[in-house]
Amino acid sequence: MSLEDRLYPFLSLYERLPEGLRNSLGWAYRHLPRRWRWGKEYVRFRRLIRQSEQWSLEAIREYQIKELRRVLHHASNFCPYYHKAFIRAGFRPESLHQLEDIEGCPFLEKEDLQKHLPDLVSSEIPATSRLYMTTGGSTGTPVGFYLQKGVSRPKEQAFLEAMWRRVGYFDGARLAVIRGHVTSSESEGRAVSYEPTRNWLILSSYHLTRDRLPEYLEALERFRPDFLHAYPSAALMLAEYLETEGLSWKVPLRAVLCGSERLTLPQKRLLERVFGCRVYRWYGHAERVVLAGEGELSELFYFFPLYGYVEFGPPDEEGLREVIGTSFHNLAMPLIRYRTGDYVRLAQPESSDSLEFPWPAVVEISGRGQEFLISGKGRRISLTAFNMHDAVFDNLYSIQFYQDEPGRTEFRYVPSPEFDPAQLESIQAAIQRKLGDDFEVELREVREVERTARGKQRWLVSHLPQSTSQGAESG
Repeated sequence: MSLEDRLYPFLSLYERLPEGLRNSLGWAYRHLPRRWRWGKEYVRFRRLIRQSEQWSLEAIREYQIKELRRVLHHASNFCPYYHKAFIRAGFRPESLHQLEDIEGCPFLEKEDLQKHLPDLVSSEIPATSRLYMTTGGSTGTPVGFYLQKGVSRPKEQAFLEAMWRRVGYFDGARLAVIRGHVTSSESEGRAVSYEPTRNWLILSSYHLTRDRLPEYLEALERFRPDFLHAYPSAALMLAEYLETEGLSWKVPLRAVLCGSERLTLPQKRLLERVFGCRVYRWYGHAERVVLAGEGELSELFYFFPLYGYVEFGPPDEEGLREVIGTSFHNLAMPLIRYRTGDYVRLAQPESSDSLEFPWPAVVEISGRGQEFLISGKGRRISLTAFNMHDAVFDNLYSIQFYQDEPGRTEFRYVPSPEFDPAQLESIQAAIQRKLGDDFEVELREVREVERTARGKQRWLVSHLPQSTSQGAESG
């Protein structure tokens, strides 16, 4: 198991250490060989990714068939849910001889993860080798799942780096990160911190107000990052501020890395104009079933064929198809034909020769948009940051934020039969910590939450005009 996974349970303790001690320990850890920090699986995946970019379509299909057979047999033998589901559907893993044979396998819904989590977990992988995570996904349906220690996180790191290398990423690059990190729960608290284990500058996405943007810019100019890694909404706030104030971006960047929220092409062009570099988009999710990123030479999203197996549902009235994925490598809890609830528009190249890779490619991804809660002091807090990655939302079927005035929000939830009202205190505290001290939060149990016209649950119902950034493309 990698050092990253061994030390992960102690992360909160490390973050509470005095700054000087934390910086010393972080510096020492950062200078350990990457194969020690991330483990042998990280090294294996790096090598595999590099080799596979030269594979033929036939070689890719052979690899995917081998991995699908391995995952299906493991799930049938060691995961009670799949054993029963396969029998009901009349599906036999040994009948898979080509990729199309997967169509006889039943789908997995988000609700199945909520209702049958213990039976989806592999009995062959010990509890000490599993890492529990949660996510609200793109719909506000909180689900819990397990990753495999020593495999899932090193694999994710290897694939992220492979994508980012298309825009110049290198080992040891200095990143300025404006994502879901809480630097202070006070509305006027510290907005900037330093993460020595990775040599990252961490800027709070919770304190982004127009009055504090000069503070962010000053910190960025001092740090001089190679890359800006940000929620699209955060990068757009910086860019729009610079343009409206007639200011120029002063730090040469190799690229702006934008994930987790959608970003339209016009928004992307704005960021590229202001920051003077390529803006790189990708699509993934916490369950780590499939992963897609823009090419080096084009803005098509290419799904990594070695990361997981992707299928696309039938087109809806707008020509969008649902992303359906089967995970490779995570034997702790395989996700097979998992319906993500995200929709894409397939690329229509004239021939496969026009693609950078012989991989599934899409031109548009309709995932989560840029949605915000508005604090009493005007801070915009991205809902993307509410993927808690712990058990705080366990036993809730659905969650939704409702807001009709700044500084006040109603957290609506649909409990499962296993929900314990004693959880409400920890839920309230977790939300309050994310939102800060210029917010009042009221928890309200409901029978169901509001949905879109397509029937998809909504993270946010807001009557405030500044709560959304519309017309987005990538998740």
